[in-house]
Amino acid sequence: MAALRRGDEAAFPPVYEAYSSRVFTFILRMVNRRAVAEELAQEVWMRLAVRAQSLRPDTRLEPWLFTVARNLCVSYWRTRGVEGMQDGARETLDAIRGPNITPDRVAESRELRRQIERALAGLPRPYREALLLVGVEGMTPATAAAVCGLSPEAMRKRLERARDMLAERMDGSRSNQPTVVVEVARQS
Repeated sequence: MAALRRGDEAAFPPVYEAYSSRVFTFILRMVNRRAVAEELAQEVWMRLAVRAQSLRPDTRLEPWLFTVARNLCVSYWRTRGVEGMQDGARETLDAIRGPNITPDRVAESRELRRQIERALAGLPRPYREALLLVGVEGMTPATAAAVCGLSPEAMRKRLERARDMLAERMDGSRSNQPTVVVEVARQS
């Protein structure tokens, strides 16, 4: 962070390498359109490049990047009057892959992934972003609350409601579906 604030150009590539895929995936899952996600992700990095020298010394980079990404998504929806995309506009994220997985297991994983992505994309934006930040990105509820401009208690309540909504959409029990969602989503 100190090197970024000093304007050291060598500090930018490691930060980009560490966070670019996570930021892009978060944005893609929020807007469900690859071209839009690419543009918004590019804007996140442009804002970091322009504003790095003016960031406070105590700025935590991960929450800052995801706050910018979230705000860009919110701005995108507001300017277009879009809360979510129709099924026909959704793009499929890459399938789950792993070592020693049988073809049957790959097919099951792909189907589960499609169901999860469909259920997640169907959640209202505030609940979707809560699950993505905490369940996929691994942020603490307090950090996710800071990204979303909420109190930690409000984020915990939002997460609870989001998990309930996702479980309902997945037609499963509340006790096992969110765990499956997190494990599958982290493999992406």
